[in-house]
Amino acid sequence: MIGEPAGLWQRVDPAQLLLLRELAEHGSVTAVARATTRTPSAVSQQLKVLQRRVGVPLVERAGRGVRLTDAGRALAGIATGVATALAVAEADWEGYRGGAGGTVRLAVFHSAGELLVPGLLDRLAAAPQITLETHDEDVSQDDFAALTADYDVVVAHRSDDVVPPARPQVEVRLLLREPLDVALPLDHPLARRDRVSPQDVIGEQWIAPPAEFPIDRVLTAIAARAGAPVRVVRRTTHLPLMEKLVSHGHGVALLPRHTTRERTAGRLALVPLADLRAGRIVEALMRPDKAARRAVRTVVDALVAEAAAYPG
Repeated sequence: MIGEPAGLWQRVDPAQLLLLRELAEHGSVTAVARATTRTPSAVSQQLKVLQRRVGVPLVERAGRGVRLTDAGRALAGIATGVATALAVAEADWEGYRGGAGGTVRLAVFHSAGELLVPGLLDRLAAAPQITLETHDEDVSQDDFAALTADYDVVVAHRSDDVVPPARPQVEVRLLLREPLDVALPLDHPLARRDRVSPQDVIGEQWIAPPAEFPIDRVLTAIAARAGAPVRVVRRTTHLPLMEKLVSHGHGVALLPRHTTRERTAGRLALVPLADLRAGRIVEALMRPDKAARRAVRTVVDALVAEAAAYPG
């Protein structure tokens, strides 16, 4: 029994083991091939070699594709620890050599990008050995964690009045809490108020993002507090469009305070909500092995420092 684990690891190629983990996260050989810049046939061949080496079935047919067996899922889970250990070793070696370079791929939703990326780039000027790639990704709040399979860091948001979604094997760094205010046309009767209640605004025509986005979940809370449904007349994920529609008198909206205030001074009124905690949590999500990289840690530390400028 004592010699058995050593025998296993003598037979297993870590690169093949990591492919199994990618299959667990991406769900198909084609997606793994795309994520790892291989051909599907090359991925399938490596998985077959791994299966022969461990001596038990790791994948099985499922319709036109494949799925992991129980043994495959167990080994894929072990692969996360292996990947993290390798990343820690690489980070220690980088530290010994005095460097923390390389490319870091950052996925960020649009309004957080406007708020954080310019200052982040200013801060990273002190680390010219790091190349930062930025990618726009705006999905429903429960889908951000899956993006960590494709990016080093994913800036995500969620409403602060719900329990965080299950995010196994994902590291989380809090960046900021951004309040959500009611955006009103400047000539609206409520525009000069210090605060408005859900009952004050429940009868308005609302411009909102799609369901399951953090702002929409706060609208649901407004409806529950006011005891009446919200009338949504238009939906869009594009906050500048929401701002322009409000400023032209085509409805009201819930908008993030810091992002909107920098863009819309003199064009619309932002009024805080009374009797309801309305905001969104902005976080950085990473796989543990990617979080171990020194370059990734440098980028995330700079994100945290930049976000500290915005009070919640």
